[in-house]
Amino acid sequence: MEEPERVDEAVPAGRTRRRGRTATMIAAAVVLGVVAGVCTGYVVQAGREPTALPPLSQPVLRQAKGEVEPLSAARDRGVKTHGDLRKLLLSRPKGAADGQFSAGNDGWEDIASYADRYERPDNAFNNLVDDEFRRVAVTSWRVGDTYEVGIALVQFLQESKPAASEWAEHDHYWAAKGDDTRSWSIPGTGDGRAYVHTSPKRRAGYLPLYRAEAYAWRGDVCVEVWVNDSKPISKAKIMDLAQRQMGKL
Repeated sequence: MEEPERVDEAVPAGRTRRRGRTATMIAAAVVLGVVAGVCTGYVVQAGREPTALPPLSQPVLRQAKGEVEPLSAARDRGVKTHGDLRKLLLSRPKGAADGQFSAGNDGWEDIASYADRYERPDNAFNNLVDDEFRRVAVTSWRVGDTYEVGIALVQFLQESKPAASEWAEHDHYWAAKGDDTRSWSIPGTGDGRAYVHTSPKRRAGYLPLYRAEAYAWRGDVCVEVWVNDSKPISKAKIMDLAQRQMGKL
């Protein structure tokens, strides 16, 4: 069973979120407009009689008494994701065997192994370092001879950028480029989406390989779900996995 093909050759437009030349020109025009308006207003005001200013004293707002009750661990998502990230992975079904997706070392995968999932690991590794990669928790299982699931929770430090949402956006870009691909929004996830590739990959001597995948993010965690099978994969299967995994975050 092969792992779904991942691509990192180019960054989708907008991922770096830089302002373009047009936006700079518009900003400059706004500044010029403000300066011109100030000059005109000054000339008009100079010819008017002085107006009495309101008193400087303002009503004093009373501060509420007591302390704000902190969020419980169940409601504070930061508490969840700063603990053992592996506990937030979906549990494998009873009777399921180990999958052929990389399951890492006791549920963890280091940055080099995760970068190897991409066609150009060196580029992926550098991107992960630049985006303040923190850690990734992984799981994988197989039911029967051909149905296989892999899940990764990729966490970033996010001290300088919203890397989790950018990596999800990157995943969406490449998933949508596949031929004969259908996709749907994942309810309750904002811009999370699930994808089903209806045409299988074929290789002589092997069963056809059908693929589905889903990507979303929450806080500092990018969620990745993959499914492989020798039979077509339904929307319901990938949606169920994606929604249940997001529900644990």
